[in-house]
Amino acid sequence: MKKIIDGLKYDTEKSLLIGEGGNSLSRRDFNYCYESLYKTKSGRFFLSGEGGAMTKYSQKVDSNSRCGGAGIVPLSQEEALRWAEYNLDSDVIEEHFKESIKDA
Repeated sequence: MKKIIDGLKYDTEKSLLIGEGGNSLSRRDFNYCYESLYKTKSGRFFLSGEGGAMTKYSQKVDSNSRCGGAGIVPLSQEEALRWAEYNLDSDVIEEHFKESIKDA
């Protein structure tokens, strides 16, 4: 999937896949969501995801209806780190966010 947002191109085929995560709900569930975290060659992070009618990936059908959909969401490095902390293993996080991680 690729998309241009604010003049920047995000392309899942040309970016590094860091990890994937989802909420384990059925694809039929309106709250189903599955996302993949990517990093572009220029160092920008983004999510490529899909979800049901009650998620950020929903699409408007008419004035009163929504359905599931898919899309790309750009993230700051801090937002990407927060997403990774919730969805990925510590080893993967340390590999891709070592400059943002501090000892407790």
